[in-house]
Amino acid sequence: MTRKGIILAGGAGTRLHPLTLAVSKQLLPVYDKPMIYYPLSTLMLAGIREVLIITTPADVSRFRALLGDGASWGMRFSYAEQAMPNGVAQAFVIGRDFLAGEPSALILGDNIFYGAGLTAQIHAAAQRTDGATIFAYRVRDPRRYGVVEIDEAGTPVSIEEKPTVPRSRLAVTGLYLFDGNASDLAGALLPSSRDEYEITDLGAAYMARGELRVELLSRGVAWLDMGTHESLYEASSFIHTLETRQELKIAAPEEVAWRMGFITDDEFHHLATKLAGSAYGQSLLDTLSAERAR
Repeated sequence: MTRKGIILAGGAGTRLHPLTLAVSKQLLPVYDKPMIYYPLSTLMLAGIREVLIITTPADVSRFRALLGDGASWGMRFSYAEQAMPNGVAQAFVIGRDFLAGEPSALILGDNIFYGAGLTAQIHAAAQRTDGATIFAYRVRDPRRYGVVEIDEAGTPVSIEEKPTVPRSRLAVTGLYLFDGNASDLAGALLPSSRDEYEITDLGAAYMARGELRVELLSRGVAWLDMGTHESLYEASSFIHTLETRQELKIAAPEEVAWRMGFITDDEFHHLATKLAGSAYGQSLLDTLSAERAR
């Protein structure tokens, strides 16, 4: 089965001003790598090799300069513009031709997912070809998020965006899996009271068809979204702590591509050598050397 990926990396990033006055939020550094590397790596670990990056007209050239066409990582990248931040579900209207009716995975460009068993959980969910799957995470203040309510069997019974009185503490994270009907269903949505095409409304459309599944992320999984200065700092500190203690890179696309078999040892070595003047590149070389010594 072929599943395509979409990274939504648009928006004005107003809560991060003045940092984002001249650059996209998703190009800001999270410790030692651009923010977009983290959601991109999540898609790659799910086995997805064809990805559409949706961003603002002003930022398309910057993402192209960073990521290129993806060939060096064994990937294939396409780019599209979202002229106005009119909601997450609009990604499926913008990406209709790219998806061409195939199943997809959508991830928000400012989300980090990390934890034991997470890759296996996402990969298993991605093998389904019908319906939609959302990933939910228990939070302290669900009013800031889309919220899903499930019954005792784990079946979703309600889903709504930023409710004043939440029906549960399960936040809908920025990772979604959809079948080939997503573009048609998204195109039929009406704008919300916020004048946006809400991803929770797309989820509700699948729920009405009896085709929405909810995957609960475990307590051992970290989900971070970086929309404020505080959350950006916390994410950088989190990654720094993990990488320093483990002496392993998190969300390095070059290494992920190599471990997933998208590129060969020699291709990985070539990519790492080009970056050898940085601690990031040297770490990649050390990782390859350690594996070859086993």
